[in-house]
Amino acid sequence: MEYLTNFQDSGYTIDVLHLFRGVKHDVVRKALATCPVMHIAAGKTVSEVLRRGGNLYILLRGELGVLADQHAEPDEGSGFNVLPGECFGEMSVFDEQVGSPLITAKKDSDVLVIDAARLWQIIEEINGVARNLLHLLSFRIQAANARLRQRRKVGRFYQQMSMLDGLTGLYNRAWLNENLPLLIGNAGAAVRPLSVVMIDLDHFKQFNDQNGHLAGDSALKTAALVFCEALRPTDFAVRYGGEEFTVILPGTDQKTGMMVANRLCSRMREAIVFDDMRVPLPHVTGSFGVAALRSGQDADALMGSADEALYRAKQAGRNCVSA
Repeated sequence: MEYLTNFQDSGYTIDVLHLFRGVKHDVVRKALATCPVMHIAAGKTVSEVLRRGGNLYILLRGELGVLADQHAEPDEGSGFNVLPGECFGEMSVFDEQVGSPLITAKKDSDVLVIDAARLWQIIEEINGVARNLLHLLSFRIQAANARLRQRRKVGRFYQQMSMLDGLTGLYNRAWLNENLPLLIGNAGAAVRPLSVVMIDLDHFKQFNDQNGHLAGDSALKTAALVFCEALRPTDFAVRYGGEEFTVILPGTDQKTGMMVANRLCSRMREAIVFDDMRVPLPHVTGSFGVAALRSGQDADALMGSADEALYRAKQAGRNCVSA
């Protein structure tokens, strides 16, 4: 910052300063008379190291970008723009901490600097300043809370997106790894059954080679649609990886799980991958392995049992269900 003059000789008037709206200007003008006015050239970035007690800054002209904590990233919510008449730095006065705000002039800017002792004197002696400060702090808190809510909302969105398979829209392996242990724990606590179905699309590599990868993608999406349409809202369909899928059936024993798997197998067999009927039906089939949760089993053991059942379905000729 470059010192220009004091406020008394600067030519600026009190009526443009938001902090002093509704208060007696002559009293404020006297209190601010010797406060320095500093200049920051457009494009200039300065780190104003505050002494203990802090300073309040009021922008007289121009536009500033302020990062309250220069060690924070701007997207962490500590950065904001300041327009003429607005102030910043009040928290360094209130909590008496030594701070180092990073100030960038977006335009040629003049800044009024009020030290902590002078500000406290103004608050004590001039009615209305404390009220205006409270309004300012209330607005800042509301804005900060809004930014926090938005970041949490965005964080939840990206967390949710990271748990979904981009092609099929089903849950992905990461979701399964995180949630299957929880579902097993819930089943154990409630003494309720739980079954898992492992599915592998039959001869999928051959299907890809014959029809192309876009057709393979269509087959995967068709399989996902079969699961979504045939399962209950309380069931979960997961793309395990490649052409493998997992279906979790809470509250379902092995007998019922076999019935569900057979229904899925039948619908898969009848599903249409190509609307233009370029290849004869059936387009794609699947092998299904069913396992019910046994006492003491964890997620790995349950998935292992379902995988063994899937292997038996493949050995039996594929396009069938095994337990």
